[in-house]
Amino acid sequence: MSAVAKLILKPGRERSLLRRHAWVFSGAVGKVHGSPQSGDTVELRSADGRFLAWAAYSPASQIRARVWSFEEDEIPGPELFRGKIEAALALRRVSIPPETNDAMRLVHGEADGLPGVIADRYADTLVVQILSAGCERWRKILTEILSDTSGCARIYERSDTDARELEGLPLRTGTVTGPAADAPVRIVEHGIHYEVDFVAGQKTGFYLDQRDNRRRIGALAKGREVLNGFCYTGGFSLSALAGGARSVVSIDSSAPALALAKRNLARNGFDAHKVEWLEADVFGALRGLQRENRQFDLIVLDPPKFAPTPKDAARAARGYKDVNLNALRLLRPGGLLATFSCSGGISPDLFQKIVAGAAADAPAPLLLLQRFGAAPDHPVRIEFPEGEYLKGLLLERR
Repeated sequence: MSAVAKLILKPGRERSLLRRHAWVFSGAVGKVHGSPQSGDTVELRSADGRFLAWAAYSPASQIRARVWSFEEDEIPGPELFRGKIEAALALRRVSIPPETNDAMRLVHGEADGLPGVIADRYADTLVVQILSAGCERWRKILTEILSDTSGCARIYERSDTDARELEGLPLRTGTVTGPAADAPVRIVEHGIHYEVDFVAGQKTGFYLDQRDNRRRIGALAKGREVLNGFCYTGGFSLSALAGGARSVVSIDSSAPALALAKRNLARNGFDAHKVEWLEADVFGALRGLQRENRQFDLIVLDPPKFAPTPKDAARAARGYKDVNLNALRLLRPGGLLATFSCSGGISPDLFQKIVAGAAADAPAPLLLLQRFGAAPDHPVRIEFPEGEYLKGLLLERR
C-alpha cells in the first residue's frame, strides 16, 4: 500500500478524526500527495505525519473523504468489508426478532463502518443503495458479500438519490443478482402485512426506521379519531386500526402510494368503512379540514425530508411550522400529536423549537410525553451525530 495517495490535514483539523468522526470536509485538507481518483483509498494523516485513518476519496463532494477504518492494519478490501457486514448482520439478529418482522435494515452506512452503503431486507429481497464514491468503487465486491451473507433470493439496487449527485455519480437502479421480481414483495411487521414496492416506492420502498413508532401509535389509538398526514402506503394508519382506532383519515399526494395503502388495508382485513383516503397536498388538506370544522384525537405527521443539509434549515423550518400549526388547530384538547422530522439539516433542538413556535401561534399548550427515534436496526454512533436523522415528539394538547 506504499503507493496509496495521502491527504495531509491542516494543523488542528485532525481533532474530529481523533474523536472517530467519519467525515473529512474539503476545507480540512491541506495537501494531497499523489493523484487519487474518485473512490480511491487514501491515507489520512495529520500535519505532523501521524496516521489517522483509511478513507475513500471523493473529489466532487464537500465531504472529501469518508473513513473506512481508523486502524492502520485494517486495510480496506474484501476481508475488511466482509467482517463489517457480518458484524452488522449479527447486530440485527439480536435487535430485531425475526419471528415478528421479516423486514429490517441490515447495513446502515457510517454506523456499520460502511459509509454510503444502505441495505434493506424485505422478506427474500435485499434492496441496496450505493451512495458514495468509495462504495461505488467497491460495488461489485460489496454486493457479492451481501448476497452471500444475507441469504436473500435477489438484490435490487436503488441508487437514485440526491446523495449520488453530490458525489458526482450517475443515478442507477435495477436488479443486481437473482431473478427479477414480478410484483411488490410482501412483508410482516408486528403482525401487520404490507406490500412493498421496492422498485418505484420512496426510499427503498418502505420506512423501516418508523417500525417501533408505528407500534407505539397503535398502542395509543384505541377509541380515537386519527388523522395521518403524509400517510404513504398506510403504515401509521394500519397500526392505528390494529390498535382499535375509531376512524382514520389518511392523506397523501401520491395516487400510487394510496392505491398500495388500500391494498394493504384489504390484505389485513380491516374495516374499510373506518378509513377515509384523501389524495391531496397535506398542507392544503389540513386547511380544508379546518374549514369543515373537523377535529381529531390523535394526529400523526411524518413528512418527507424538508432539509437534506443545514443550509436548507431556514426554508424547512417554515414548512415544519406551517404543517404543525395547522395540525394543532385540528387537535382536540387532550388529543395527541406525533410529529416527526427525517431531515438531517434539522437538529432535535431546532425541531422542538419549531413545534413550540407552532403551538404558541395555534395557540395550543402542549405537554411533551415522549421523544421518538429510529428503530434499533438504524444504529447511531455517538461520535457521528449526523446518523441520528429521525427525530419525533409525542405531545398532548392541554
